[in-house]
This record gives sequence, C-alpha cells and structure tokens, in this order.
Amino acid sequence: MTRRSRNLSADERRAATVQVLVELAAEQNPADITTGKIAERMGVTQGALFRHFPSKDAILEATINWVSDRLLASVDKAAARADSPLAALQAMFLAHIDFVAGHPGVPRMLFGQLQRAGDTLPKRMARTVMQQYGQRLEQLLEQGKRVGELRADLDVDAAAALFLGSIQGLVVQSLISGKSAQMRSDASGVFAIYRRGLTAVSAPPEKQE
Repeated sequence: MTRRSRNLSADERRAATVQVLVELAAEQNPADITTGKIAERMGVTQGALFRHFPSKDAILEATINWVSDRLLASVDKAAARADSPLAALQAMFLAHIDFVAGHPGVPRMLFGQLQRAGDTLPKRMARTVMQQYGQRLEQLLEQGKRVGELRADLDVDAAAALFLGSIQGLVVQSLISGKSAQMRSDASGVFAIYRRGLTAVSAPPEKQE
C-alpha cells in the first residue's frame, strides 16, 4: 500500500485493510499484529484507520467475513462447473485447498483466534461458515447416493466431517512444515483416498456359525 491508499473510498479502504491483515498474518505471529503495523503497511495513520474500524477486533471480524464470503464463493463456483456430485466434491476440495494455499495468513490467523478461551465472536463466525459449508457437502453427498454414484449405505454426516477434517489436516501439516504450496501437491492424492471410501462397496456381513 502506497500513495494510492490515500485516495481510496471508504469501502475500498476497508477492503484494503482486510487484505493487509491477511498479508501480515502470513509473515508474522498474528497475535503480534497491531493496528499501528496495519496502518504502517497501508501508508496511513492509525487515526485514518480508526475512521473505518473502531478496533482491531472490528478489523478481525471484517476479515473473517471476507474469508467466509470468498471461500464459499470459490467452492460454489468450482462445484457449479462439475458434471456430477462426486466431481463437484472433488472440485470443492481442490478449490478449498487452492484458496488456503493462496492466502497462507488465513489459517494462521483463524487457528490463533480459535484457541482463545470462551465463546468468542470469531468462534461463532467460524461455526456459522462451517455449518453453511457442511450443508453444501451433505446435499452433494445425498445427491450422489440418489443417483447411484456413491455407496448406498454412506454415512453422510461422517463423510462431510471427514471431508473437512482432511482439508484441516493438510492445512495443519502445511503450518508445521512452513510450506503452504505443499497442500496443492498433496490434495489430489488425499482426495483419491477419500473418494474410495465414498464409492467402495461395503463387505457383506460375516455368516454366523
């Protein structure tokens, strides 16, 4: 952010502030990011920043809203291009990984917030977006069962939880290794294993002697 940031509209400045917070979270401990650092990166004063956000928590709330909107839009767009429920699930999985890999500051910031004690606003917001995401997954899984693409005895709730858990596992590994791009190369193989669980024919029950 340079001289151009001084000529932004109110909405553009709020969006730019969110972008800066995401950028800074990729570079340093999110807990150490102050409004002063955000303002410095944008090339404005803290006073100018506070005209649009009353506090750092307000910036954080706007950032989580931004992440939620962009993530859901990304997976929805990917699913809409697919020609079957299973293909849509794969497209969503890869789009989600691509979004996180492209914004490495997001998981660092969110995980830090989710560790805070109590029922905080970020936790409530995260629950809301995960519920919305889960509903999308459950609809696709049920549709896959109806058209015979997925196994008839599939536990939809468990399958949706495993979908999200697989993504979260890749994200955590990337945070540990410090290599966010590794998620993209691992994602297809992880989904292939997940896919086999959705489509494998269950073994018949063993006969009782």
